[in-house]
Amino acid sequence: MTRDFIGNTPIRRCHYLSSQYNTNIFIKEEFHNPGMSSKDRPALFMIEEAIRNGKIKPGGTFVEASSGNTGYGLAMIAREMGYTSKIFVSKSCSLEKVEILKSVGAEVEICDNSNGLHDFYSTQFKAQSYAANNTNSYFTNQYYNSSNIKAHYRTTAPEIWNQMKGEVTHFIAGIGTGGTISGVGRFFKEKNINVKIWGVEPIGSILSHFLAHGTLPEEYKTLEPIEGIGRTFIPGSLDINSVDKIFQIGILDSESAAQEYKNKTGFLAGFSSAAIIATLKKHINDLALKPTDSIVLLFPDHGSRYLSKLYSKSNIVNEKSKINC
Repeated sequence: MTRDFIGNTPIRRCHYLSSQYNTNIFIKEEFHNPGMSSKDRPALFMIEEAIRNGKIKPGGTFVEASSGNTGYGLAMIAREMGYTSKIFVSKSCSLEKVEILKSVGAEVEICDNSNGLHDFYSTQFKAQSYAANNTNSYFTNQYYNSSNIKAHYRTTAPEIWNQMKGEVTHFIAGIGTGGTISGVGRFFKEKNINVKIWGVEPIGSILSHFLAHGTLPEEYKTLEPIEGIGRTFIPGSLDINSVDKIFQIGILDSESAAQEYKNKTGFLAGFSSAAIIATLKKHINDLALKPTDSIVLLFPDHGSRYLSKLYSKSNIVNEKSKINC
């Protein structure tokens, strides 16, 4: 069964980034999951929890608001278990993600934005409304589902800790729903309170302001569309107490970082992974990394999901070359 192969993804030292910043940088390669994304983990946890607690009957429909990856994980697992899926994505979702959602039988509806339940035109509002008005439909609601955090606390975090033999000084991940950084952050802080948990979000997102001030900003800036990360509301699946700092990065810096990383290593980084790489470059003085540090970057998916946004077909390189990075 596909779900039996979720998790236990590899971690590797990135020689290019380690050399560039004179430290030890490791990459947790979540694109080795069956759905090529870290989102397979919470998708499985949310589906199993819903079935276990009788929230959906056999043959029902799982509903989700997603930038694509969670939706794919849900659709893939649901179909295997005899359920259907309805996935609401925003118009900023890449064409590749829409097509792969359809390839696993998901019904896809494109919405104006993903600005949260307060916006009638958002993916979240549309998903909730659909589930409420259709019999035997269940909205997994990754932004407010505790299983999102549990999945990473119980699987991703202990995997990294064991693979690194507990020698982790920093963990850096993009923040979308907040599930990954919250689950990993909680686990690592329990192991060693001194581990730095750093998030990355696009310019215009409000999470760094909330972390710093405990309030929402009085004025909202335009959210730069780095797919999968950044929010204009505070997700319930974000445990802000597990995060030490959140850095902001622009879309142009992220796109540039994706191209530069590909040219140097031959590897196609996903959009939020590229944002992390760009954050290293732009905020390197603030990071104050030491040669003895061990920094783990979470790469949640692969650049093949963003060919139309980050890479032209003529520039795609042989994937075998990624072992050099």
